[in-house]
Amino acid sequence: MSFVATLVSTPTAPAVDQDLVRRVSEALGDKTLATILSPGVAADLSFENPGETAVDVTARIRNVVGPAPVDVFVQPEEDRRKRLLIADMDSTMIRQECIDELAAELGLKEKISGITERAMRGEIEFEPALRERVALLAGLPVSAIDTVLSNRIVLMPGGRTLVQTMKANNAYCALVSGGFTHFTKSVSAMIGFDENQANTLLEQDGKLTGKVAEPILGRDAKRERLEELVAEKAIEFNETLAVGDGANDLAMIERAGAGVAYRAKPAVAEAADFRVDHGDLTALLYLQGYSEKDFVLS
Repeated sequence: MSFVATLVSTPTAPAVDQDLVRRVSEALGDKTLATILSPGVAADLSFENPGETAVDVTARIRNVVGPAPVDVFVQPEEDRRKRLLIADMDSTMIRQECIDELAAELGLKEKISGITERAMRGEIEFEPALRERVALLAGLPVSAIDTVLSNRIVLMPGGRTLVQTMKANNAYCALVSGGFTHFTKSVSAMIGFDENQANTLLEQDGKLTGKVAEPILGRDAKRERLEELVAEKAIEFNETLAVGDGANDLAMIERAGAGVAYRAKPAVAEAADFRVDHGDLTALLYLQGYSEKDFVLS
């Protein structure tokens, strides 16, 4: 069976040079064919699998790569291009955790971010942790949400290019978040997602009540939306790609054809099919075999 190993570094610090490509090619065998996807940033190395698992080949390549800031993806050549992207928002499509930034408006960021971190690591259950954090926001003016959106929220590099390129190639893109609709609506529009789902913060008289609408969109709901979309679009699971960073993303990451852990918590990185520790979100395009010239930039 034909396999491909993809080497990816961040575009701001290119590390996939000719020497690295040569050394990895030699490690994979004489018949390895190298294709440069982006000079210095990404390369595909096609090879015939000698019977090793993708995990074993990945480990062997990482031994060659050493400490270089390069991500390694190994997979069959067939069915790389995906027709569905389902993505987390906080710390995945944006750099921040929205609830932590709302807490900063009340001087509670340190307290709430500690709970967020434990929930994302899977140390505590997501739903009660969300209720606990939202309760601490009671009384915050709803107008503070626009302030946070304008002044604190930053898109993750490569996210818009990822979504726009996949959509230009007939993929459907869904943003599913354990965060809040106040944020997903804006972030989804900025990036270009086809749909967005999240939790709803309840408000009264222009202030947050400290409660969130039930049922809470968490780990199982993300997986369920993936399954619904597969049925709605009449596609196969091997045509889907899921990306996230926290424990509440695990179910959709494990269910998708290609589950990607993006700058993720250890438990998520261990469970995912692929992990991105160095590249930006365009790494998910290189993973699918897109080259830089295929990117839709806007």
